[in-house]
Amino acid sequence: MIKLYNTLTKQKEIFESLTKGKVGMYVCGPTVYSYAHIGNLRASVFADTLRRVLEDGGYEVRMIKNITDVGHLTDDDVAQGDSGEDKIEKQARAEHKTPQEIAEFFENYFHQTEAEMNILPAHYFPRATAHIPQMIKLIEALIAAGHAYEKNGNVFLDVTTFPEYGKLSGNTLENLKVGARLEEHPDKKHPWDFTMWLKAPKEHLMHWPSPWSEGYPGWHIECSAMSMEYLGDTLDIHTGGEDNIFPHHEAEIVQSEGVTGKPFVRYFLHMRHILVNGEKMSKSKGNFYTLDDIIEHGYAPMDFRMALLGAHYRSQMNFTWEALEQGKKNKETLFGLTTRLDQLTNDQAKAGAFNGADFLERFRTAMQDDLNTPEALAIALELAKKINTLLDADEPIDREALTLVWEKIFFLFGLVQETATAPQAVLDLAADREAARNAKDFALSDRLRDEIATHGYVIEDVPGSYRLKKS
Repeated sequence: MIKLYNTLTKQKEIFESLTKGKVGMYVCGPTVYSYAHIGNLRASVFADTLRRVLEDGGYEVRMIKNITDVGHLTDDDVAQGDSGEDKIEKQARAEHKTPQEIAEFFENYFHQTEAEMNILPAHYFPRATAHIPQMIKLIEALIAAGHAYEKNGNVFLDVTTFPEYGKLSGNTLENLKVGARLEEHPDKKHPWDFTMWLKAPKEHLMHWPSPWSEGYPGWHIECSAMSMEYLGDTLDIHTGGEDNIFPHHEAEIVQSEGVTGKPFVRYFLHMRHILVNGEKMSKSKGNFYTLDDIIEHGYAPMDFRMALLGAHYRSQMNFTWEALEQGKKNKETLFGLTTRLDQLTNDQAKAGAFNGADFLERFRTAMQDDLNTPEALAIALELAKKINTLLDADEPIDREALTLVWEKIFFLFGLVQETATAPQAVLDLAADREAARNAKDFALSDRLRDEIATHGYVIEDVPGSYRLKKS
């Protein structure tokens, strides 16, 4: 039984898909104008973890993750997010490149970092620029239904035509009017109406013909058009960051439901922001980190993934190097346990002995309880400690059953063994030393440790395994 916190209803609910055994899942993907940062990756890991839990629960998941390559403006946090420069065009001008070159480069970087984080690829990554006809068709339908209007080549969504506007965010029109001091837009009927199509100025680099003007789409209409194109009128799940709740997802609801008359999304799930040393991440503060930065500090992608799993997606995670170090230690404990299972002697591997079934049941229950990864991690570490204790006492365990348990834990956590970076000669010495240590030949273990040091590496023991570091 999978339970998820639905932002729409403000409560945890038992998940039921629209079509039995199948899930349509839309993930707000990146705007490809800059390097994917650790906040972006937290959103990707969150959605990936949700998908893994659903698949483990027997669902066939169809995941769509969009690529925003036009229409996302710089002032996306002001009013309705329909003012400012196009983020990709701004970057293109700064680098003296075309918008297409900027989008392609940063999209490729995004896919690369997702792969390094062992994030299952979406079934399709639709680009906004490839779906202009679908957006125009949707806008035409909204105008015909009396929900949108055109003026001077721009098309706006009239939010006053939706009595339920604000049901996701709580930003109803009545609440928005209180204390609102918005600069009046000359073409808008109401200050909180938002743009679905913008007339392009002469200097604008990206534009398409439409019934209203030579222009480009607004950010909000893109996700409505692409999500319904690939998942139908009603989505089972829509994920994003907490900053997407308003105005972006609120706008998607009225655009989509204004055309179909059906519920747009059954379950909205949103991830809290990530802080860095207790502060909002920004380039100006020097705390803007990418996966490359993490690797340059000597950590691996799976270390970061473990650090992310140590915090619940609905809690505001604070990224620190100390937290990343703890993530690394937790990862090495889990990886070390699998290594120890592989090296188990036949005398200790016994069918019918301890098999960890009760731990796996607790682990899966935690994961199915709104992705309670901190609790699941605690259970996994508890299981690792129990197995190590049994092996240290020469007690038998059911190796085959426990190997399957760890495979399931690794799948749900999205963990994968990483390629070693130390020279093969050092890796061989480390493996020999681990075998000597397990055989309690400590004299040989010490000699091998000293030999490893001559190669410029330090070997550190961790529960059930070891790690290598450059000295």
